[in-house]
Amino acid sequence: MGRPPDAHSTLAPAGTTTVPGLIPDLVAGLPCELRDAQQGSGDGGPGGGSCCPRMHLGPLSAPPPGPSWALTAVAVAAGVLAVSCLLCVACCCCYQGCRKKPRGQEAVGLGGPQGTTSIHLVQPDVESSESAPGGPRHWGRLLLSLGYDFGSQEIQVGLKQAADLRAGGPGGTADPYARVSLSTGVGHTHETRVHRGTLCPTFHETCCFHVPQRELARTALRVQVLSFRRFSAHEPLAELSLPLGTVDPQHVLEQWYQLGPPGTTEPEPSGELCLSLRYVPGSGRLTVVVLEARGLSPGLADPYVKVQLMLNQRKWKKRKTSARKGTAAPYFNEAFTFLVPFSQVQSVDLVLAVWARGPHFRAEPVGKVLLGARASGQALQHWADMLAHARRPVAQWHRLRPAGEVDGALALKPRLHLPLPGS
Repeated sequence: MGRPPDAHSTLAPAGTTTVPGLIPDLVAGLPCELRDAQQGSGDGGPGGGSCCPRMHLGPLSAPPPGPSWALTAVAVAAGVLAVSCLLCVACCCCYQGCRKKPRGQEAVGLGGPQGTTSIHLVQPDVESSESAPGGPRHWGRLLLSLGYDFGSQEIQVGLKQAADLRAGGPGGTADPYARVSLSTGVGHTHETRVHRGTLCPTFHETCCFHVPQRELARTALRVQVLSFRRFSAHEPLAELSLPLGTVDPQHVLEQWYQLGPPGTTEPEPSGELCLSLRYVPGSGRLTVVVLEARGLSPGLADPYVKVQLMLNQRKWKKRKTSARKGTAAPYFNEAFTFLVPFSQVQSVDLVLAVWARGPHFRAEPVGKVLLGARASGQALQHWADMLAHARRPVAQWHRLRPAGEVDGALALKPRLHLPLPGS
């Protein structure tokens, strides 16, 4: 009887030969010469049955290992991926460091061979220099010309331009205009046109003030630069106070003057008036809406407004509002319409006068506003805005000027007296 099979041995399938130490499937795939050599002479000796002719074979060797180039390729790919990751991390760290660098350190880097830093980046900002304790504050410059006419005894002031003004608003710009007055000429002022959205306005305007020669030494010229606000108080930007005693009246001098900080602006004693203008070129309708007044003297009673339209320096048409009692800030909101052909719109003058009863219970003019092509300053700007925005109402506050000053600027001609029939 045969030996029973071992528990750990594996039975070979039918038609195969079992070789110790080899898997049956692999043994089945071996050549017949190798199987005969492994079985020994008892089974397949020289005279025994052999599945193939006998050949001399060497000792059995292990199967060759896998190809080495595959392992090399995997190692190279892993190395390239690791290097790429390291480079990406390094670039990200450098980029974050550049972004977190302060702006001031960025501008100071002048030693690099590829630096393109300009001088305005190297210099400190205006805001930072002014915020430093003890640092000088620059308010801008003004180009001014002064001359004196001994014949008419008038000082001629030429406002040329301003430069490097300070922006008071959050937008970094301003709508500047200049107001010129004398220390001895109470109520006599000249205002330039408003220049929109600039800190370097060009004025090119001239004004004259009557100053006797003996008073030149104790008279000072005051130039205020303000930023225009349509519905609120105008913001002072800078100011120049120039004693005329230091100026040579024999020659016309034109030079730059350094502006100083704005002084305290006293409220206008005569008050202000708000009105709206609207012009329709097709129909020739000029609509004037008297809205309200403010800042009038509390001692005045029953204020009202007279509206006069003049053509070629002669009174043409007039209207007036109703009186408002018991208030120094009357609200009118009354509209008046005048027919003005488009061919005459540049030849008319519009005068609004605020009247009120004074201490003597008589109606007296409080102040006037002159608008039209012969006006100046804010009034001229308001008239220009009305013509530029046809068919649209344009409202604005105006400072009341003394009645005598406006009448002098108008140089009214006397009314023509026509002969009556039968006289």
